[in-house]
Amino acid sequence: MKRKIITAFMALSILAVTNISCSDDYLERDPIYSISSDNYFNSEEDYNYALIAAYDILQSSYVNVILGEIASDNTLSGGESANDVIGWQQIDEMTHTPVNSNLRDVWNWMFAGVNRAAYILEFKDKTDFEGKAQIIAEARFLHAYYNFELLKWFGGIPLKGDSRFTLGDESTIPRASTDEVYASIISDLEMAIADLAPTAPQTGRVTKGAAQALLGKVYLYKGDYALAGPMLENVINSGMYSLTQGEDYMNLFEELGENGPESVFEVQYTDVEGAGFGCLQCSEGNVAVGFSGPRNYNGPEYTSGFSFNVPTEEAASIYAAGDMRKDVTILDMVAWNAETGATYGPGYKDTGYFNRKYIPRKRSEQAAGDLNLTNPNNYRAIRYADVLLMAAEAYSRTGNSVKALEYVNEVRRRAFGDQNHDLAGAGDALTSAILNERRLELLGEGHRFFDLVRTGQASGTIPGFTANKNEVFPIPIEEIQFSNGLWEQNPNY
Repeated sequence: MKRKIITAFMALSILAVTNISCSDDYLERDPIYSISSDNYFNSEEDYNYALIAAYDILQSSYVNVILGEIASDNTLSGGESANDVIGWQQIDEMTHTPVNSNLRDVWNWMFAGVNRAAYILEFKDKTDFEGKAQIIAEARFLHAYYNFELLKWFGGIPLKGDSRFTLGDESTIPRASTDEVYASIISDLEMAIADLAPTAPQTGRVTKGAAQALLGKVYLYKGDYALAGPMLENVINSGMYSLTQGEDYMNLFEELGENGPESVFEVQYTDVEGAGFGCLQCSEGNVAVGFSGPRNYNGPEYTSGFSFNVPTEEAASIYAAGDMRKDVTILDMVAWNAETGATYGPGYKDTGYFNRKYIPRKRSEQAAGDLNLTNPNNYRAIRYADVLLMAAEAYSRTGNSVKALEYVNEVRRRAFGDQNHDLAGAGDALTSAILNERRLELLGEGHRFFDLVRTGQASGTIPGFTANKNEVFPIPIEEIQFSNGLWEQNPNY
């Protein structure tokens, strides 16, 4: 099923090249074909292809995930040397500036997603057909998802409602406030929830539960805890999701665990299309996985990578005895060598630990291109365990310790396989324990930096973090220049 939906993603490459071209060959073609409102959105097929293009940008969000860990106290930049992907090294050390090509990738690729979703919304009323409401609802979810990523990374951003950005908007449309961006995201998700089906029409597509989970997360980030808890409970009470248990849990981040009962929203990847460094956002494989793998690895089960995003010694030490999450999350190469004889080549900032959740595993027989860039590992963007922990936090912050304990302990019971490690208590101590549980459960999944920022714990926890500056990242210098002074840079950059 993954192969089917990824192939569909590739089918709309013509829409992608209306925004990005890797070649100048088109200059010699006459006439040039272009897609516009005049010759598109005339059929259900057109809307479906446009939706595929909007989904396709999700695969480039691999950079958001890996940098969400590197920017935190969970992992170090790693790589071959101090000069290997300079932008990542700077983010690890909190020395990044507005001149950072990797941050510009986040900005460019997420705005590409916004624009592709907005293309559908802009012409949502052009043609009627049965089932269109579902397509429009999925486009609204994606519009909200990409805007939320931009908000997390950069703070206030320009908004254009249901319309696409066009050349010249950068000098006429100001950056919206964070409250205005939140309001836009919430509006999109509320409309999406009304029309989304509880069950996805195809594996990997958005469901009502995914939109409710994302809206609950948005409320949590905004600090609207009284709204977050009930919204997340819609997902919990739906009966559509559950925590995987036992051996299934140990395999949660392997192919057998993809699109399972714990997956609320999952980004689909494949290794059969190939990829290259010239266009990383074009990869249909999970680029972050290859970058996070052990360098020059020789041994069973896994394959080599570039040794970025290596867990710190402190992060590897946070798990209590009997907590199965350590084995799911951390590959200890010393222990693995003793068990299997596997070897690897230590890279820059090596700790001997690797992110076992998103690590290169054996590829399919159809794998193509640079194997470090085409890993088939799906990304669990929203997991049910995350939903339970977000709901626990929201209820703890609003004084309902009974529900908070119920949800956090459901996660802990899965982790330990018993009820002997349940949390107790209430108030700030319980909230703090739930936040710690988020780190234990979600380490390696790209959430840690943003959790620390939104809860005011980043300063003093993340090495090099400067308060009133590093809560957000700088707007790329090119964008500030393009705006002709309309956009102010984020504070202290």
